[in-house]
Amino acid sequence: MVTRFGLQIPSFTYPGVSDDKLFEKVAEIAVTAERSGFDSIWVMDHLYQIPMVGPPTDPMLEAYTLLGGIAARTSRARLGTMVTGVTYRNPALLAKEVTTLDVVSSGRAILGIGGAWNEQEHRGFGWDIPPTKERLDRLEEALQICRAMFTEERPSFRGTYYRIEEALNSPRPIQPGGPPILVGGGGEQRTLRLVAKYADASNIFGDVATVKHKLEVLKRHCDDVGRDFGEITKTRLGGLFVAESEPELQRGLEAYASQRGIPVDMVRGYVAAGTPEQLPEIVGEFLDAGLDGMIFNMIQAHEVEPVALAGKVLTSAFGS
Repeated sequence: MVTRFGLQIPSFTYPGVSDDKLFEKVAEIAVTAERSGFDSIWVMDHLYQIPMVGPPTDPMLEAYTLLGGIAARTSRARLGTMVTGVTYRNPALLAKEVTTLDVVSSGRAILGIGGAWNEQEHRGFGWDIPPTKERLDRLEEALQICRAMFTEERPSFRGTYYRIEEALNSPRPIQPGGPPILVGGGGEQRTLRLVAKYADASNIFGDVATVKHKLEVLKRHCDDVGRDFGEITKTRLGGLFVAESEPELQRGLEAYASQRGIPVDMVRGYVAAGTPEQLPEIVGEFLDAGLDGMIFNMIQAHEVEPVALAGKVLTSAFGS
């Protein structure tokens, strides 16, 4: 299994933390997550902050540099991006970066990858953003190249968009067969089919009914391509908010909704919110829908105490 319970760190805007102390704060969160039972730690592969989290001017750290730093401070948790946009890097270079992360972390890297979507980032950094079909075609070629770079000594590949010529990737990944590959997204015609053909893990979004539907679609794709559905780790990314009491929970959700300028009901639609007694039931509904694990970004993740509490509650209720 690629991951059971993961913590995503999507924001680097921490009250009272200056830029020169920023990494120490991130490292504190990551170490707390690992110690409390989270078995994977994720960061977004973005250059600007995304609209769902904050304004584009908020701080954003480059993903693989940051993961290398986190690797040096942790010892057990797997490390990956949720997820790398295929248009941001040449796929052979990406495979090299993820291999390097695997070496630095003693075999804990995950390659998270998807079709990319943020037009503002592309425009700002001078990248073209191709139509959806081309991005997914590029994703398919990138998946083949990365797998080959992980598993073959001198792979060659020539596609429509990318090519490699007896590419060297030394040192080799620490993990046998290379870092597991997770494809993010729930597109039913192409993305989930790419999961069935090439990936070790799939991450989707949505409520319980949506999760059930997406997994049914993935199962059909697996059947079509002759893949064992059970080989693929299925996860869902969503928000998490935990508080010791119901009044504290409500105050926290209202404050977050006010900060974002959205209704509280909208927050509850995305965020798994509960007390330590309520949380196992909420998470259990998603696991019962067919997921193997869940990845959370915590709306109070700048505070280490809720991270520790969430990890303790999840591992106590469901095991590590």
